[in-house]
Amino acid sequence: MVACKDKHDLAPGLRWRRVYEFSGGDWIAGTDGTFTQDVFAYYISMGCNHCRDPICVDGCPSHAMHKHASGIVLIDSKKCIGCRYCEWACPYAAPQFDRLNGVMTKCDFCHTRIQEGHEPCCVEACPTRALSFGDYDDLVAHHGKNKLMAPLPSPDITCPNLVIIPPRQVKSPGNTNGLIQNPEEVKDA
Repeated sequence: MVACKDKHDLAPGLRWRRVYEFSGGDWIAGTDGTFTQDVFAYYISMGCNHCRDPICVDGCPSHAMHKHASGIVLIDSKKCIGCRYCEWACPYAAPQFDRLNGVMTKCDFCHTRIQEGHEPCCVEACPTRALSFGDYDDLVAHHGKNKLMAPLPSPDITCPNLVIIPPRQVKSPGNTNGLIQNPEEVKDA
């Protein structure tokens, strides 16, 4: 998050990469009168997934939101009218409104760094190497196909170019025992 904000000199409130804490659980009564717990917590680092079928592009009336030949979803700030349709359409809340300039902004996947042979700054800066960068098919071959997990939406909506290795205590979508615990850190600007 910090590397992204620093690299792109993002205004206060704009967060192109956010880390969600999803946790919950409860006490479970056993038939013998004892109790066990199913408490869980995991983190998901989320930015724009540069989807194969980006509904943010489909919803943009000015064609400012577009998919580059490289597959990266970009915003042309000169065409953006600040209507926020892309923000409302994106199930990952990737596009964010820049109130100061009246236009939408989002992760550009550090496309200039990629063209220069570098990785996106979030990947380079990740101290635990939890983030990886590469060809989507290669990542799927190495890590496996995405498993549906809470609190993420179904990948069928946009076909995100995202591979997540599910945590040990992963919960399925629609889990009612879990909540995003840091909503102030991850909410839109």
